[in-house]
Amino acid sequence: MKTFFNLVQEVQKPGLCFRCGGCAAFCTAINYGALEINDNGKPVYGDLEKCIECGLCYSICPEINDLDEETKRQAAWSEPMGRVIETTVLRSTQKKVRERASDGGVVTAVLLHLFERNRIDGAIVSRPVGKFQREPYLATTPEEILESAGLFFDTAHRMKRLSDEYMTFSTIGELDPMVKKGLKRVALVGTPCQIRSLRKMQVLNLIPSDAIKICLGLFCSGNYTFGIKEQQYLADIAGISWNDVAKFNLKDKLIITMKSGSQKTISLDDMVSMKRYACHYCSDYSAEFSDISFGGLGAQEGWTTVISRTPLGRAVLADSRSADRIEQIKIEDNPEFASHALKEVRKTSLAKKKNARYKRRSLMGQSVQVKI
Repeated sequence: MKTFFNLVQEVQKPGLCFRCGGCAAFCTAINYGALEINDNGKPVYGDLEKCIECGLCYSICPEINDLDEETKRQAAWSEPMGRVIETTVLRSTQKKVRERASDGGVVTAVLLHLFERNRIDGAIVSRPVGKFQREPYLATTPEEILESAGLFFDTAHRMKRLSDEYMTFSTIGELDPMVKKGLKRVALVGTPCQIRSLRKMQVLNLIPSDAIKICLGLFCSGNYTFGIKEQQYLADIAGISWNDVAKFNLKDKLIITMKSGSQKTISLDDMVSMKRYACHYCSDYSAEFSDISFGGLGAQEGWTTVISRTPLGRAVLADSRSADRIEQIKIEDNPEFASHALKEVRKTSLAKKKNARYKRRSLMGQSVQVKI
């Protein structure tokens, strides 16, 4: 039986840990308490003596191939980028949501609708806690959902337990608070690796994954870290001062919105050195195991490309539209909006898969180098 020790040797030491947080989140929530997330988002032993060597943390790691076939069957996954029932371009009908959220604010709008319909009593999201840093958060009210929306630049320093190496995405987290609060109907908003880890838990029928009723996945080109040097590097490229920045959005490029309303863009090619090492080896761009996938790629400014992947996901979107929480782009404005959006997502998805295969082949035969 392989355990967290093997994860350290096989995944962490080669630098392949996505830091999705699934292993530590499960261990804490199930009350084993052997693992924890350190200040850099890395899963570590919190109390080695509490480890019962069950091996579940190893099996649910998205980097480990265990349970891959079972997970694909459960999700009805198919080539080339997972199951696709419908692709559309949407936005929130509420101006206050669109102003705060990234792209069209559809994720926020769907969560607000699920709360309004009393379909969920909580949502695991991430919220800003610093300039670029986000932390996992269990939202239990519509107000908390709205507060967590968007990627806003915050000049206030509220970095308590976190390091100064800011990240665009947080770990999955918050399974433990969910259990302690007794919540049984929770939505999870996460990146592809986080969704995949959760799906593996569900394949094994592990508590508390049964409480996650819907998975909302985010398009992901990678997790980028923003240390002091990186911040200065980006400021120099864009010719800006971070004090003048209102918010930013990461799509096929970094879009920086200034307080004046103007925008600056930075190519992702200029940010390669800032991408977390393990993200170069990830092959999932479009959150292929989610119920609904969301992202700005393929949609015009202020709108969101949305892919429904399961009957549940499609039903939630249909109900949200009927309740006037979200609206679809007008066909007369762009008759080919859906096919264009899907084409762009598929192209980026295939490019990420190709790059991941190339990177993994380059690892073969190399000595292990520890990546922190």
